Amino acid sequence: MYEALTNDRKLELIGIAAIALLIVVALPLSLDIFRLNLIGKYLTYAFVAVGLVLCWGHTGILSLGQGVFFGLGGYCIAMYLKLEASTPEATSIQSTPGIPDFMDWNQLTALPFFWVPFKSLPLALTAVILVPTLIAFILGYALFKRRVGGVYFAIITQALAAVLTILIIGRQDFTGGINGITDLRTLMGWDIRTDSAKYILYFVCCFLLLGSMLLARQVVSSKLGRILIAVRDKEERVRFSGYDPAHFKIFVFCLASAIAAVGGAMFTLQVGFMSPSFIGIVPSIEMVILCAVGGRHSLIGAVAGALLVNWGKTLFSESFPELWLFAMGGLFIGVVLAFPRGLAGLFTDQLLPLFQRRLAVKQADPTTVPAE
Repeated sequence: MYEALTNDRKLELIGIAAIALLIVVALPLSLDIFRLNLIGKYLTYAFVAVGLVLCWGHTGILSLGQGVFFGLGGYCIAMYLKLEASTPEATSIQSTPGIPDFMDWNQLTALPFFWVPFKSLPLALTAVILVPTLIAFILGYALFKRRVGGVYFAIITQALAAVLTILIIGRQDFTGGINGITDLRTLMGWDIRTDSAKYILYFVCCFLLLGSMLLARQVVSSKLGRILIAVRDKEERVRFSGYDPAHFKIFVFCLASAIAAVGGAMFTLQVGFMSPSFIGIVPSIEMVILCAVGGRHSLIGAVAGALLVNWGKTLFSESFPELWLFAMGGLFIGVVLAFPRGLAGLFTDQLLPLFQRRLAVKQADPTTVPAE
């Protein structure tokens, strides 16, 4: 058992190294800046998938509202960028210079109090982590302490995504409404719209993603990770052993939300805007599909699923824009029925053992051809 566990960890490290080689070396050398920026967008969704591996795959908490935390991280950095793009010199044509344009259109004459801290980049970066984590903590404490879980927790997180979307759209004067926060140009005077900036932001995204994967792997491979698996499989037995499963659930839910928020912030920086269309129910379910297709127990599978599904979504939506949602649903159903552990499970359960058997036979007798 220990040897098998050690081999799985070695295989996971090799997989992370392969992912690093692919996204840091191979893709930048083979793709133009437009396609590379598109890959960078896909990688921001991989942050959410990595968090779901911890939350859903290893702890059994299915959250259908991860788009909330992805969007909150994106909105926090977007608010700073929008204020930087709304200096009095840049907004001299407005009736009230110095505030975001959508506030001026809605006849606001002063910056709302909750926007004021986002004039500072350090405070904005802190908010990217703190705001989603705080909301996750409040929600997790309120539900897990009352032993609410399973499908009820999934429905409540889905309702949270719907409520936040309605709130953002309804308060157009504060949030930009359905259009979101757009026309983001500079970060501390650095133009993020240039090709060189896109290259730099892509590599920043890659290294943050790899750091998130290593952090998640550290959690999974530690004693804490074993307790999380025990909470997933035998929660009552964990409780009888003297642990409070609620504490572990709250922790992993907050950690997954913080990782998703970092992905949302990188999405805003690379794409140049943030809107409620990335917070609602549909994008949250899509994020779960990414994790399920790649493999909800595998960090490498989660990243691979995010890349493959989003790449397929882009290709399919270009040719059949009205049908890609049905294709996504069909892909999810097909993978769940045929490969319950996703593409990573297909590799580790079937392809890898087959390769190992062939290799063992060949080493025993190089002239023997194994029977199919």
